[in-house]
Amino acid sequence: MMKKKESYQRLDTFVLPKNSRGRPAWLVQLWWLVQSTIFAMSPQFLYGWRRFILRMFGAKVGKGVLVRPSVKITYPWNVSFDEHAWIGDEVVLYSLSNISIGNHAVISQRSYICTGFHDYSKSSFDTILKNVVIENGVWLATDVFVAPGVRIKEGCIVGARSSVFSDLPSNMICIGTPAKPTKKRE
Repeated sequence: MMKKKESYQRLDTFVLPKNSRGRPAWLVQLWWLVQSTIFAMSPQFLYGWRRFILRMFGAKVGKGVLVRPSVKITYPWNVSFDEHAWIGDEVVLYSLSNISIGNHAVISQRSYICTGFHDYSKSSFDTILKNVVIENGVWLATDVFVAPGVRIKEGCIVGARSSVFSDLPSNMICIGTPAKPTKKRE
């Protein structure tokens, strides 16, 4: 009997891209330990303390940035927060590649910013990394998903529970899955 060729991923052939973490494994583990303890257990009002911790681990953090203690950041050295950015409760910054968050941008609770995915067309399930840019004055409402390689332009609002798979224009209100412009931001 002839064995059918597998047309899906073969995880036994997967290889993590070289230097994909951007830092030594011990530092990654230290960050995950710090994030799950003194970062996550810090009182809400200790924004300065969390800014300090993020800077110690290589994040670029501007003046007045507010990051809630329940935020999860994969690799802080791949994240930059410009001045007065707000990052809400239970936001995930899956920062396998760079995430840039502009001045006065708001990432509301439970949003997920993703910079990596797998190439399903290859049985080796290769990892593909793409930066995400969230420009000045953007507001992502509750539970927004942002896919790898996306740029959300200045002043854009993305409605709750929307999914963003391609660039969004400036000063527009965008909603849906996939998110599409619906009207001008007044």
